[in-house]
Amino acid sequence: MRLLRNGVVHRWPAPPVQADVLIDTHIRRISPSIAPQHGWEVVDLDGRHLAPGFIDVQINGGFGHDLTSDPSAIPVLAAHLPAHGVTAFLPTIITSPPDSVAAAREVIDGLRPDAVGRAAALGLHLEGPFLAPERIGAHESAHLRQPDASLTRRWSRASGIRLVTLAPELPGSLAVVRELVARGVTVSAGHSSASYRELGDAVDSGVRAVTHLFNAMGPFHHREPGIIGRAFTDDRLAASIIVDGHHVHPAAVRTAWTMLGPGRLMLITDAIAGLGMGDGSFVLAGAPVQVRAGVARTADGVLAGSVLSMDAAVRNLIATTGCSPSEAFASASTTPARLIGEADRGVIAEDMRADLIVLDGDLSVRMTIIDGETAFDTEPTAPRRR
Repeated sequence: MRLLRNGVVHRWPAPPVQADVLIDTHIRRISPSIAPQHGWEVVDLDGRHLAPGFIDVQINGGFGHDLTSDPSAIPVLAAHLPAHGVTAFLPTIITSPPDSVAAAREVIDGLRPDAVGRAAALGLHLEGPFLAPERIGAHESAHLRQPDASLTRRWSRASGIRLVTLAPELPGSLAVVRELVARGVTVSAGHSSASYRELGDAVDSGVRAVTHLFNAMGPFHHREPGIIGRAFTDDRLAASIIVDGHHVHPAAVRTAWTMLGPGRLMLITDAIAGLGMGDGSFVLAGAPVQVRAGVARTADGVLAGSVLSMDAAVRNLIATTGCSPSEAFASASTTPARLIGEADRGVIAEDMRADLIVLDGDLSVRMTIIDGETAFDTEPTAPRRR
């Protein structure tokens, strides 16, 4: 057993409290004071923040690796992410030939669920190929497809597909949505020109999210609110957002926060291979991308994902909106966990999985704990036992 003593425990929507937390693979007890017993490892948090582990549901790569062109790098990415507070993630495969999805599924199938020191790859996020041609952004148009149930027959939660982003206005999309939802897959609307009504029909069919709000979608208009208006006014929808200072203007971030709050606005990175690598040349689904001054663009100047980390996204959200750390943590953990049906993650509560982050006062990550084991620690020391 491990006793995490004297931490500021964040349990949104409740206010944070000073408490001790007892864990093994799961959270066993939360109390203002827990007396240590013989054999327990005691970790003094010294008043630092204790937050639920971050869950990034859209990450294309990082640390020099692009997951669409090389899904075998998923375990490498998983080993790097705990340093940024990520305890679980959805490796994201963007629009590409069908064999890219098949190769990524094989990697997911072969992962060890008990690998120590790695963020858990919970399954794939497929962003495409059912996207609106006029909203493809950095995706390759040659690989776009019309929604077709014959192409998604093997996509299910059981087969490693957890989240699919598609354009719900395309012919055949609603039938695909219904079939995917019936197989346990969460469906999100994105790279889309859907109208307010069209997205409403898709929500009625099972769509439950909007992918990277404001980016690669039709604009808000007072007579045709479109995807943005539906996201703001339909309580069934969550919306992900990239808060890197480049994808979305701060005023738009604040607007989204005001409309959605921590229960429906969800932080993602949409990170590419350049995450953690500085400026340079990288690939996204095999296509060249240049990162200059922290901004990733194609040769045509189109934004191509980000080099944002989740801990930076949390800090950026607080700086942009003035929200509390507890609210920002919820947007990075509780809301994505709920969206993809991870009932034992994203919340600090008894019997939940012990996926936790210790953060300093400036919200830099001090320690990341996954399934009760330390996956990252800025100051590793020999365990102190009682």
